[in-house]
Amino acid sequence: MAVPATGAASARASIDPSRITGLVLAGGRGSRMGGADKGLLDLHGLSLAAHAMRRLSPQVGDMLISANRHLDEYARLGARVLQDAQPQAFAGPLAGVAAGLSACTTPWLLCVPCDGPWLPPDLAQRLGQAALAAGRDAAIAVTGGRRQPVHALLRRELLESLLGFLAGESRKVEDWLGTVGFAEAVFDDPRAFDNINLPQQLEALRGRD
Repeated sequence: MAVPATGAASARASIDPSRITGLVLAGGRGSRMGGADKGLLDLHGLSLAAHAMRRLSPQVGDMLISANRHLDEYARLGARVLQDAQPQAFAGPLAGVAAGLSACTTPWLLCVPCDGPWLPPDLAQRLGQAALAAGRDAAIAVTGGRRQPVHALLRRELLESLLGFLAGESRKVEDWLGTVGFAEAVFDDPRAFDNINLPQQLEALRGRD
């Protein structure tokens, strides 16, 4: 169940960055990109994962990367690299989230996909405000009327719930979030959540400033 953040006083409360670990999700198969490892694709001289890290790292106290191949290349970006429990299965973003929650040493984990190079600079702050205001253990971004469930702030204690969910058949992020309840933070700039799923989308982004 989604809950909007309400109340002026509670909306001002946020979470200190030192209490949040950032997780860049780069463990996908990249099937719509011809099997390419999306996080390592180049955009303006940096890999997509590096772009995501540059946007996210000032907002959090620690950084992790979820990856299932090219681990050494991801490690060069300067964060600890985690594999899924079954890396050859490419089981989707929730498997990476589970690895992140298992490794997280802070109370909160902020997940973002590796293929979003223009993350909002206040993503952590506003998701934290939404979670605290609504009294929820999870918060996701919403932009242009669309939920962005992979841009999620999660309490570390949600790991047990997630592992139980993954024991079933569904792998959809929003299905799991619906079982725990979540708050929403609305962002005005949909461009901040642009992601790359197809080669032509990457080419279009390469043409932007």
